[in-house]
Amino acid sequence: MALISMRQMRKGQGGVIKAVKVGGELGRRIREMGLVPGTEITIQGRAPLNDPVALRVMDCTLTLRNNEADHILVETTEGDETA
Repeated sequence: MALISMRQMRKGQGGVIKAVKVGGELGRRIREMGLVPGTEITIQGRAPLNDPVALRVMDCTLTLRNNEADHILVETTEGDETA
């Protein structure tokens, strides 16, 4: 397991959010979407230019821009790479 930003995760990879490293309006918005420490996530895929990223959280699919995903630290578990 490794601690990386959500932006660095691969499709199919899962993990647990460990920290949200931004405050203000952006930090509040991220937390309101349910992206708080202890939440399990799985990367569902990425748009053709790798931005935004789609992730699975609590039986919902969310999308985040890469500049938002940079602020979320995740402890990863290995997932299957699917095409």
